[in-house]
Amino acid sequence: MPMIDVYATTGTFADTAALAKDLAAAMMRWEGVPEISLFLDNTAAFVHEMAGDALSNAAGDSNYVRVQILTPAGVLDRDKQLGVVKEMTDIVASAAGDPGLAERTWVLITESPEGGWGIDGHAYTGHEIAEAARRELTGS
Repeated sequence: MPMIDVYATTGTFADTAALAKDLAAAMMRWEGVPEISLFLDNTAAFVHEMAGDALSNAAGDSNYVRVQILTPAGVLDRDKQLGVVKEMTDIVASAAGDPGLAERTWVLITESPEGGWGIDGHAYTGHEIAEAARRELTGS
């Protein structure tokens, strides 16, 4: 159940709600989780809009987007990492209406340690998340 944070200058995206939903849905596909409430309700993206002078690269350019993905450890193998970075970049560039933004979009994947994923006051392990999903799928 990933959390996604997008950082961009204000006005980069016309519809931040659609961007957030598209990124969250894409991550669910890449993680290969079923569309059940456990995952639908707890996979989210947050779009952080900042003033133009709030970010800069070393050359002084501020027309970049950073996408930070936090996902449980071991969920994304190398092929999935490559796919996630490509799709997140494409979604961001499309949402901005700027194909060139793909060259200025940084995607960072961070893995949460085992037991480092908390929901409802409980730090879940991967096994506990899988068990919760099984219970929801089977109704038991």
